[in-house]
Amino acid sequence: MGFFWRLLPVFLAYFSIGRIDAWGREGHFMVCKIAEKFLTENAREAVTNLLPPVAGGDLAAVCSWADDILTRYPWSFPLHYVNTPGVCNYDQSRDCHNDDGVQGMCVVGAINNYTTQLRTFGQPFNNLTESLMFLAHFVGDVHDPVDVSFYDDEGGIFIIVYWYGSKTNLHRVWDVNIVQTAINKIYKNNVNAMIESIEGNITENWNGEIIQWQSCASNDLTCVTEYASESITLCCDYAYKGVKENSSLGDEYFFTRLPVVEKRIAQAGVRLAALLNNIFYRTPKKGSVNLVSG
Repeated sequence: MGFFWRLLPVFLAYFSIGRIDAWGREGHFMVCKIAEKFLTENAREAVTNLLPPVAGGDLAAVCSWADDILTRYPWSFPLHYVNTPGVCNYDQSRDCHNDDGVQGMCVVGAINNYTTQLRTFGQPFNNLTESLMFLAHFVGDVHDPVDVSFYDDEGGIFIIVYWYGSKTNLHRVWDVNIVQTAINKIYKNNVNAMIESIEGNITENWNGEIIQWQSCASNDLTCVTEYASESITLCCDYAYKGVKENSSLGDEYFFTRLPVVEKRIAQAGVRLAALLNNIFYRTPKKGSVNLVSG
């Protein structure tokens, strides 16, 4: 029995503080809202057709679905993240497996798998609704630095810290606390104001980086290995850096890490849209970016 299965009851019992809440509802909502702005007409139509009725045509409404169904699909737990053996680089063959050693059972493998499934869109008898909801969520997860992190501390879950005096863990700081503190402290409790601010940065301050975000040099099915490599680097350089057990984290940590969080949410949204546009456009129009390589 693998480590995951032994600890699954503990993780599910503490759903609100554990690894399964990557980016939190607000973060995933923002990723999908941003992605919706960049969808082509064909991709938007395909996404709308695949969404369940409860979504009301809004991808963001079900962007946290993959967290909500963990008790029903416990096999999907390892698909939300990937661990490294305490090193600040990602290696697909070394790192992408579950605790029983099954290759491909990590967030990188999941994104490739559901991309492959969605490429069958339009063929009869294929129910791709869940594939779409998994993909949208996992693209968000792989951009969360603490979801590509160290095995020994489970991405900071086992590192107890104090966020503005409240006891929590380092993983939750990145999943939930930084975003919620920004919404409350900077955006006057308005998540839409935070989305608008990030979108403004995309079109103004980061506009020159968009093509780079959407492209990759690998011959893999998707560019997700590069996203994982980015995240583990950021995890080492920002999440873990300067933090030890029982550290007190406040303004200094918050204001130096918030720009990283906002940019990763932006990148996740732009890249999710580019991936969906590519999936639902067999032949991208001239001048568009081919996110899926090969």
